[in-house]
Amino acid sequence: MLNYIWIGLIAFGICVAVGNDIRDEMKNPYRNGVELSGTLEIEKGPGARRSSYEGILIVPARTINAVYGPDLVQEDVRQPVSVTLSSTALPAVTMEPGKDAPALWREMAASASVKGRLTGTVHVLTLSPDGQTALLRFRFESIHLVKLRAVTRAAFDYASTAVTIALGLVGIMALWLGVMKIAEAAGLVTAIARLVKPATVRLFPDVPADHAAVAAMLMNISANMLGLGNAATPFGLKAMEELNSLNPKAGVATNAMCTFLAM
Repeated sequence: MLNYIWIGLIAFGICVAVGNDIRDEMKNPYRNGVELSGTLEIEKGPGARRSSYEGILIVPARTINAVYGPDLVQEDVRQPVSVTLSSTALPAVTMEPGKDAPALWREMAASASVKGRLTGTVHVLTLSPDGQTALLRFRFESIHLVKLRAVTRAAFDYASTAVTIALGLVGIMALWLGVMKIAEAAGLVTAIARLVKPATVRLFPDVPADHAAVAAMLMNISANMLGLGNAATPFGLKAMEELNSLNPKAGVATNAMCTFLAM
């Protein structure tokens, strides 16, 4: 049932994202195809092993506000960029928008062809006489389907996280369930259950004192007291498995307690 809920939520998110992306295509908030201009303060120029200019691109606030909307920024934007020269194509500009970049640029970079990096083509590159600065006129790459990409990326990221967590728990669960199996075969679990029988009878009145679930619950509590959270999980799951053999009505409270301990 839970799987259907997640699928429904993902489908709903995709539908909403597509609707928002269609609206964005009509309004063009990222100004696809619109040219920007700025001044490049050159720190490194082309050399024998490098065919690019590297430096700080300064885009006046009035230019950004004129393109993207009024009051987007209050000060001129300064961002490190690289301008790569090519003999067969227009120069390419590459930028990784930092925290001082407009929020819209950071949003665009998150959905760019290379995540976190804005690229574009330079249509005008005019060097100053001293070679220290250059006038740039450029266009960023077109940005489309921002919301849809965000939804699908989040779905895959969480799926990957779930797999990573599951694989990490496999080894821990195998180890500690194996330890419990050895303890059962050696009679240690039975001895511990007898030792703490007076307490378990009062803590878990619905569970017989000699039931296998008692040992699992005790080991769960012990693991939690020792700070071994990952080790406590398999014992809690084992206790719930054993409690399934009891009368469901009689074991509701105890099963709820084990569920809490297994978390």
